[in-house]
Amino acid sequence: MNARTRRRPAAPRSIPVRRLAADLGASALLLLVTVIGFATTFDGPQYLVAGVGGIVLGLGISYAGARWRWGVLSLTGATLGAYVVFGGALALPHTALFGVVPTLDTLRQLAVGTVTSWKQLLTTVPPVAASDGHLIVPFLITLIGAVLTGSLALRVRHPAWALLPALAALVASILLGVSQPTAPLIEGLVFAAIAVAWLSLRQTWDGDGAAVRVESAGTSDAGSVRSSRLRRLVSAGVVLAVAAGIGVGTAAVASPPVPRYILRDFIIPPFDVSQYPSPLQSYRGYVRDDADTTLFTVSGLPKDARVRLATMDAYNGIVYNVADDGAGSSSAFTPVRSNMSPTAEGTAETVTFDIRDLPGVWLPDVGAVREFDFTGPRSGELARSAHFNDATGTAVVPLGLAPGDGYSIRTVLPTIPSDNALADVPFASLKMPKQTGIPEKIADLASTATADAETPIARARALESWLHTEGFFSHGLADEVISLSGHGANRIGALFSGDEMIGDDEQYAVAMALMATQIGMPARVVMGWYPGEEDTDAASFDATGDNLHAWVEIAFQGVGWVPFDPTPDEDNKPNDQTTKPQANPKPQVLQPPPPAQEPADLPPAIAEDREQDDEQAAGLDWLGPVLLYGGISLGVLALLAAPFIVMGVVKGMRRARRRGAARTADRISGGWDELVDSAVDLRAPVALGATRAESAAVVGSTFDQPRVRELANTADLQVYGPGDPAPEDVDAFWREVDDIVGEMKGSTTVWQRLRARLSLRSLRPALAERAARARRIAAGIRVPWDDRGGRRGSGGRGGAA
Repeated sequence: MNARTRRRPAAPRSIPVRRLAADLGASALLLLVTVIGFATTFDGPQYLVAGVGGIVLGLGISYAGARWRWGVLSLTGATLGAYVVFGGALALPHTALFGVVPTLDTLRQLAVGTVTSWKQLLTTVPPVAASDGHLIVPFLITLIGAVLTGSLALRVRHPAWALLPALAALVASILLGVSQPTAPLIEGLVFAAIAVAWLSLRQTWDGDGAAVRVESAGTSDAGSVRSSRLRRLVSAGVVLAVAAGIGVGTAAVASPPVPRYILRDFIIPPFDVSQYPSPLQSYRGYVRDDADTTLFTVSGLPKDARVRLATMDAYNGIVYNVADDGAGSSSAFTPVRSNMSPTAEGTAETVTFDIRDLPGVWLPDVGAVREFDFTGPRSGELARSAHFNDATGTAVVPLGLAPGDGYSIRTVLPTIPSDNALADVPFASLKMPKQTGIPEKIADLASTATADAETPIARARALESWLHTEGFFSHGLADEVISLSGHGANRIGALFSGDEMIGDDEQYAVAMALMATQIGMPARVVMGWYPGEEDTDAASFDATGDNLHAWVEIAFQGVGWVPFDPTPDEDNKPNDQTTKPQANPKPQVLQPPPPAQEPADLPPAIAEDREQDDEQAAGLDWLGPVLLYGGISLGVLALLAAPFIVMGVVKGMRRARRRGAARTADRISGGWDELVDSAVDLRAPVALGATRAESAAVVGSTFDQPRVRELANTADLQVYGPGDPAPEDVDAFWREVDDIVGEMKGSTTVWQRLRARLSLRSLRPALAERAARARRIAAGIRVPWDDRGGRRGSGGRGGAA
């Protein structure tokens, strides 16, 4: 065998047990701090399974890579394989078969989740539900962090480098978390304590090894080794104690100079409800045009439950609308999820909605909704489009509702306490939106109406009773007493200026809400439906324009929002003689009010135009999701296939260069090199510089191919015989090479063939020889190299002796 032998596959690396336990144990503890940081982000302990599972898998991969000296490609492939195989059980158990075996849906969500799960987590109100696919985030962070941390701890000379990926994982959990972390001081101290203790222990062991080497040279003794070890341990303990004391003391006496910033605070909500008009402006339109139209049907509606369409808490003198003042307001909508309204208490119910002729984006619901389950032909589109506001219990679908849509909701119906139970309960201390444009007389009327009330609930009931008993009901439709639509400042002012208060739910609900806010009550207006006394026992409820209502909700401390109905009974109609004009009125008396008094006529046209625009653009709405998910899937597949494509191109170019050499003898040598390189990539222990006979013996015994010896003899005869081989001899030789290589690959497993495709073993000698050639040329040494980079006459790898 030539002295310059090819390097055989490296033997498994032996790692001392105590160092292995310390490095992997410290890595696991450092990453466990990251996992605990997700506690306030998720609504259950499932994140622990995903996080701890990612740590175990990642550290296992790092240990295998360190023991068998895997390269970057092998580590990457093992990590991707672990993500695909175990991702279903740890991150998406609700999609896996028996909670363990990945399904097609699992694989799809894993592929898409690598890109979209981060945005979904940041745009969902915490605590988020594990069943919505958010567990992909902690699983990915801990899996990748464990592979990097464990690999650096076991491989690099200075273990402190392993702290970088562990710290990066901790920072990622902070940025993706919430403003109020689990225990920031404890997290920081534990992370620092583990890092200092581990590095001190590693330094002690490294120092012991150096001391032992010095001792073996006769310059030390066992006592000095023990003394040095003790000094290092004591020093590390002192440093750790001082650092912990300073950290605790500083945190106890000093306030942080800046607030805690997270990525969630900088994410713009994906839905802006302010671009849509207030549904309360369309109240009179529903009553007038859809009195007998079934807008939707509700099944399973509990007794005394109300169907909410929209909640409005901001008034500007023209319209009551949702407030636009950031997170927690009535305009803060986030994508629907499976754990909405997390603090709601009451009776769990399931209610089903079937949409008939209800237009617009507002989605009817009941109570405090926990989860939506859409049905119908557009269920997938609606699920992706729907958004929900936890503060008001209101839902929207920017896609817009259409006949045939349907959904079921899991909801919680809160128990409304009696007035006796609320006797000593104060109003809730809520930051309500600032109201503007309120008529001046509202505050005085509210104070007069509540003058005799002594408790908060009595004051609210006084307002409700005064409007309910003193007012008269009229929609202002044909054959009814004149009652203008709208709820602007002029219309509300006119409600109290006439001899009699005349209006419907729109005016009375707004009036009570404005009066309540003027005397310190947190109030808002709700628009929706509820059955009349004649419909309470029906199995289903048909919502129409005739049974549409608006009411007021006032918040009480520790109780929540309590509904109030200030609208007079519909049979409480005013006297026609006092409200209708005389037979010969003056023309100016009959003039209609100015256009500013009629804001209710504008929104239907605006909404109608918007719906027409939406219908025109809806034809290509499917194209965006198709391109998005298709592009993501193709990107993931391209990323997985990239190493195979690159290596295939490199090795294909090498084969083409050999097959098309200028001399036919070089083509024969190239064919032999192609066979030997294929065997080397399949892990055959062929020595570098061995003769063709020696290489043939190794390859033939490894793959049970006796024809290789004959092919080696043929190659020697063709290359070193008199004259050049004929082209037909070259073709026959390459056919024999391809036949043998095919049989060699057929005798191996799929994994061995994939590993051979990515192997760099056959490329290393050529790179090394080219580097040696460059060094010799630089030194002025002339070496007869041929065009292929091998020594002329050597036949490349496995040339003749």
